[in-house]
Amino acid sequence: MVSANPIMRFFNTEGPIRRDRHYHIPPLERVNLDDLLALVRDERYFVLHAPRQTGKTSALLALRDLLNAGSDYRCVYVTVEAGQAARENVADAMRVILYELESEEQATLGRNTLADIWPGALERAGPLGALRASLARWCIADPQPLVLLIDEIDTLVGDTLLSVLRQLRAGYPDRPGRFPHSVILCGVRDVRDYRIHSTARNALVPGGSAFNIKSKSLRLGDFTEAETRALLAQHTEETGQAFTADARAAVWTRTAGQPWLVNALCREACFENQAGRDRSRAIAAGDILDAQERLILARVTHLDDLVDKLREDRVRRVVAPMLTGDADRGSYADRNRDVEYARDLGLLAQHDAKRIANPIYAEVIPRELTWVAQDDVEVETAWYVDAGGGLEVDKLLAAFQQFFREHSEHWTQRFERYQEAGPQLLLQAYLQKVVNGGGRIEREYALGSGRVDRTAPAGSWSSARCCTRIWSAPSRRDWPRRAAIWTGAVQRRAT
Repeated sequence: MVSANPIMRFFNTEGPIRRDRHYHIPPLERVNLDDLLALVRDERYFVLHAPRQTGKTSALLALRDLLNAGSDYRCVYVTVEAGQAARENVADAMRVILYELESEEQATLGRNTLADIWPGALERAGPLGALRASLARWCIADPQPLVLLIDEIDTLVGDTLLSVLRQLRAGYPDRPGRFPHSVILCGVRDVRDYRIHSTARNALVPGGSAFNIKSKSLRLGDFTEAETRALLAQHTEETGQAFTADARAAVWTRTAGQPWLVNALCREACFENQAGRDRSRAIAAGDILDAQERLILARVTHLDDLVDKLREDRVRRVVAPMLTGDADRGSYADRNRDVEYARDLGLLAQHDAKRIANPIYAEVIPRELTWVAQDDVEVETAWYVDAGGGLEVDKLLAAFQQFFREHSEHWTQRFERYQEAGPQLLLQAYLQKVVNGGGRIEREYALGSGRVDRTAPAGSWSSARCCTRIWSAPSRRDWPRRAAIWTGAVQRRAT
C-alpha cells in the first residue's frame, strides 16, 4: 500500500500562486493597497501593469477575493487573452470575451445573470456595441456595484483592442448604476504606450486616446531584498535546508528581485538539481550560479520570450548603444517612448535607463545574439589554461586577434540588427566558447560611457564602465584566477 506524502510547497514558476502549494509573498503586500482601494472606492478606471511573470494575475485574484469578502462590491476577474487568436475579427473576439465573463460570474459569484444577457446584446448591438450593452444590462440587473478586473488586455490586437477600449470609454459616464463601478486594465504595458493599428480605419490609434478615462497607472514592482530573503526563508522553515549567506546574496544580486528569476533559480537549485534535494546540505553560491547557467542553456520560456523582443527595432535602438558604449545612446524623437517600452518589458532597470534590469538578463542578451557564432567558433582547449587552472591571457588575446582579422568582416554582418555592436559581440562569442568547458563570463555594459575599454572593480554592477571578465577553473566551486579583457583595446590591437 502506498501512502500519500504530505503536500509540500515549492518555488512557483508557472501561473498564479497557490498559497497551499507555493512559497510566496502575499500579493497585496506588494502593492499600495490603501491607494488601490481608494481608486476603487472613487469609481476610477485605472491600469495595473508590469513585465511578464511578475505577479500581476496573483495580485488581481487576491484583490478580487478581498473585495468579494466584503459586502460593498461584487468583483469579477476575467482574462481576455483567448481573444488574441481572433486577431482583428472583432465578432469572434467579442463572443469569446463575453463568454469568459459569463463563466467567471458563475464561478466567482455563483450567479448566472450575464448568461441571459450577452447573446441577445451581441445580436442586437453587434460586436462593436455588445460589450457596452452587456455590461450596462448586467449592472442594471444587480444594484451591487460591479468591479471588473480585465487581465491580459494588451494581448488583444488591432480593431479588437480598439473596440474593447472604446466601448469601456463610451459606457464610463453611466457608472456606477448602469456601468461597472470601477475597471482595472492589466497588462505588460501602460495603455498610453499602446499603438493600435486599426485595419478598418487604416490608422494608428494611440491607446491613451482610445482610453482617455484612465485615472492612474500603477506598476507592480520586483521583490525587494527583504522579500527575496523572506521567500528563501520559507523554504528553510519548511524543509530545514539553509541557504548560505553567499547564496542569499547571489540570488538577490543575480536577479535584482525579478520574481520569476528568484523562483526559477531557487527551484533549479533546490528541486531540479539532484545534489540540491539533499536537505541536510546547505545551498551555496556555487549552486545558484550553476542553476543560472542551466536556465540559460535550457532557453527557458521566460528568457526566450525576453530574447524574442531583441528583434524589435524599438528594443534594438535602446540595447545596441549599451553594447557599443555609444555615449548619446541614440538621439531621436521617439527615444523616450522606446525606453519606456523596453522598461515595461522588464529589460531595463526601473529607475535607470542606462542599465539592464538584472545581471541574468545582461548575460542572456549578448549570449543569445552570439548563439550561432559560438557554434561556429573553433577553439581548442588546453593552450589557454595554465598549470594552475588559470588563464594564459596573452595567448588568449593573441588568438582572438588572429581570429578577428580573419573573420570579423564576415561575422559582424551576421549580427543583423546589431551590426554596430558586431566587434563586441564577436569577442563575447569567442570568450563564451572558451569557457564552455568550465568557467564563466561576467559582463558589464558600457552604460553610455562612450568607450568599452575601461576597467571596472569587482562587483561594480551599477558602475558606468564596461569590461568582460572571464573565469576559468577546473572546478566551479574554486575560481583560482580571473582575467579582465577590454573589448575596445582588443578591437584596436586586432585591427
